[in-house]
Amino acid sequence: MIARAERRAAVAKVLNVFTFMPPRRRTEILIRYFSAAISALLLTVCVASAPSLAADQNMFGGKTITYIVSTSPGGIYDAQSRLLARYLQEQLPGSRIIVRNVPGAGHIVGANTIYAARPDGLTIGTFNTGLIYAQLLERPGIRFDLEEMSYIAKATSDTRALLVSKLSGLNSIEDIMGSPTPVLYAASGVGSAAYIETRILQDALNLPLQIVPGFEGTEGELSMLRGEVAAQVGTATSLQPFVDNGGGHFVLVLSDTDAYVGIPRADEYARDEHGRQLLSLVSTLSQIGRLTAGPPGIPADILQVLRQAVMAAMADPGYLADAMLLDLPSDPASGDRVEAMVREALSQSPEMIAYLKSAAGAQ
Repeated sequence: MIARAERRAAVAKVLNVFTFMPPRRRTEILIRYFSAAISALLLTVCVASAPSLAADQNMFGGKTITYIVSTSPGGIYDAQSRLLARYLQEQLPGSRIIVRNVPGAGHIVGANTIYAARPDGLTIGTFNTGLIYAQLLERPGIRFDLEEMSYIAKATSDTRALLVSKLSGLNSIEDIMGSPTPVLYAASGVGSAAYIETRILQDALNLPLQIVPGFEGTEGELSMLRGEVAAQVGTATSLQPFVDNGGGHFVLVLSDTDAYVGIPRADEYARDEHGRQLLSLVSTLSQIGRLTAGPPGIPADILQVLRQAVMAAMADPGYLADAMLLDLPSDPASGDRVEAMVREALSQSPEMIAYLKSAAGAQ
């Protein structure tokens, strides 16, 4: 069990860190976590009112649940998964939860592993929503169908943002749109989610840019510090440390969110309806941050217990305090909502799929 003293210590650390944050950053976090706290309170009430949950939770007593993380140890997905596993174990009395890293092929190997597991609720895990692009593009190596997965919950929304370096001299999206020469953007490999979403931004706003592919991890930010590239599109959470350290700033968010005060949204600059549709797809994927899913066919009663237990874990004040301390944003939603968003994202027209295949190729 997680002791109350540990929870109080976590909250104290959060307050100490929060005190010394820049005012704008504090405002962003207050909006993000106040919304999460309200959601958590409502979830706690709903979970507490479920009469059979306490008895059903015991179905995992004496059993081991394996939580698959489709990345190597370290990084945001690993941190979020280990935090969730810690509090989820408390919600399932007598259970033991182990975290297993299964990296490879841009989350495909991990997702294949989850999909192929026995549907008994004892193997669940996480992968990124870039796999929605991968399935639409029929990437080699995929042995899963995301529409058939058993969705349990999502932990957050992964807001996509456009980051520019301090050295670039670009201070706004208008500066980029008015650049007389193409602005150099860092991105991971050709065909990756980051590459596709940079192409989407280019086409939706008719931006003068040139993608420089091949960057992994924080290599893009390091290149920005050296003045080699000027910008990149990515998950705001992962890019925030670069902003906090004075390396650059966000000039645009691609997601439907009010969490980033004073930063304009990309759909306000879309050149036409096609551009707005492209940005809507990016926004939908960004709302399904760090989901938890299991293989197809998990029995309804087991799936319901897992959904309620995961949501209760993410409503725990200690979880919220630890998440804030780790700078892991919290915007939870249950599996039925996640399933609906995944199905929506996969329901693309032939024309949209043709566009994505073109966008995934080299410029």
